[in-house]
Amino acid sequence: MKLWQKGAAAHQKVDHFTVGKDREYDLQLAAYDCEASMAHANMLAKIDLLSSQEAEQLNQVLKELQAAAKNGTFTIEEAHEDMHSKIEHVLTERLGDLGKKIHTARSRNDQVLVAMHLYLKDELKTIKSQVVDLFDLLLALAEKHKAELIPGYTHLQVAMPSSIGLWLSAYAESLIDDLHFWKSAYKIADQNPLGSAAGYGSAFPIDREFTTQALGFEQLKVNAVAAQMSRGKLEKITAMAFASIGSTLAKLSMDICLYMGQDFNFISFPDELTTGSSIMPHKKNPDLFELVRGKCNALQALPNQLALLTTNLPSGYHRELQLAKGPIIEAVQEIKACLDILLFSLPNLQVNKDITEQKKYDYLFSVDTLNAEVRAGKPFRDAYRDLGNAIEAGEYTPNRNLQHTHLGSIGNLGLENIRAKMTPLR
Repeated sequence: MKLWQKGAAAHQKVDHFTVGKDREYDLQLAAYDCEASMAHANMLAKIDLLSSQEAEQLNQVLKELQAAAKNGTFTIEEAHEDMHSKIEHVLTERLGDLGKKIHTARSRNDQVLVAMHLYLKDELKTIKSQVVDLFDLLLALAEKHKAELIPGYTHLQVAMPSSIGLWLSAYAESLIDDLHFWKSAYKIADQNPLGSAAGYGSAFPIDREFTTQALGFEQLKVNAVAAQMSRGKLEKITAMAFASIGSTLAKLSMDICLYMGQDFNFISFPDELTTGSSIMPHKKNPDLFELVRGKCNALQALPNQLALLTTNLPSGYHRELQLAKGPIIEAVQEIKACLDILLFSLPNLQVNKDITEQKKYDYLFSVDTLNAEVRAGKPFRDAYRDLGNAIEAGEYTPNRNLQHTHLGSIGNLGLENIRAKMTPLR
C-alpha cells in the first residue's frame, strides 16, 4: 500500500529504485513515528476532528506498534512503501475506517520530519553521555599517569617533553569543543515540525503548540516552509557534530597506533584487545584503533556529502531529501560504536616506564637546558646560539631536571580547570 496511490501502481522497477533502503532505515524511526502519531491523534481529538474514544483506540494500537518497533519485531514488508504505509495499514486493518483518519491534517513530509527530529534528539543524548564518559575516563587516566614522561613532537621530530597526562587531558579538553557542536545540533533537533504538512500548513484548525508540548520539544518550528526546509539541514548540522567528535577520536586513535609501534613503544594493550598476523607470530596489531580512525575519518566527510545533496534545492520538498536519511542513521550507529569501543578498551591502557631516560631522547631536553641558562642570567639569543653550537660539537649535556609549573603544562595539568569547563555541558 502506498499512501499516495490513487489507481494503477508504479512499475516494479520504479518502486524498487524510489524506495531504495527506506524500509530498512525506517525500522530505526518507526517507534518515533508511532509516538508522533499518538500526539497527533490526541490533538485531533482536542480540536474535535476525532472523539476522545477514537483517539484512545488509535493510541492503543500505536502503543503496540511502538513496543514492537522498540523490541525489534516490527517489520515493513515489500507491500508497504515505508513505515507510514505499514502503520496506517495496521491501524486500518485493526480499526477499519478509523485507521484511515490518522492522516488527517498531516503529510508524510512532516511525519518523517518529526520522526527524524525525535530520533536524533534521543540519539544525540546517548552520544553526549558517551562523550562525557570518555571525557571522565581520559581525565582519570591523565591523573593516573601524569608523572610518566613521553616525547612531544613537532613535524614528527622529537621536540620537547610531554607526558601521558598532558597527552590524554588534551583529548579530554578537545571533547569539550566537540560538545559545543553537539549543543547546536541538539538545539535544532529540539524543534517540532509536525503540522507543517507538505510544507505549507493545513486548512484544519490544528493546535501545533499542543503537539510541541506533548512530544517534549522545547520549541515549535513555526513557519511551515521553514519546517520543510529543515529536512537535510538537521542531518547536516548533526553530521557536523559527529565530524567534530570524529576528528578528536581519529587523532587520538592515530596517536595510539603510533605509540604502540615498536619504534615508539610508549604504550601497549592486553593481547585480547589486539589482533595478530597470519604469518608473523610477533605481531600485536592495533586494529580497534585503526578502525576507529578509519570510521571517524569517513564521518568527517559526511557534512560535505549532505551539503552537496541539498545544495541549490529550492524551497519545498524534493525526493533527494530522502537520501539524507540513510547516511545520518548509519553515522549515528558508527559514532556510537566508536565511542563504545574506546570506553571499553582505554581502561586497559598500559604505559611503559622511564621512556625519556633513553639516550635517543637527550635532545628532548634542549629547551629546558636553554631555559636554565636564561634563568641564570644569559640573554636568550646568546643562550640559544651557544647551545646550538654545543649540540653541533657533540658537547651537549641534557638537563632532565624539569621545572614546568604554569597552568596546562606537564607540571601543572590543570585537570580541575578542564573539569570546570565541562560542567555546563554535562
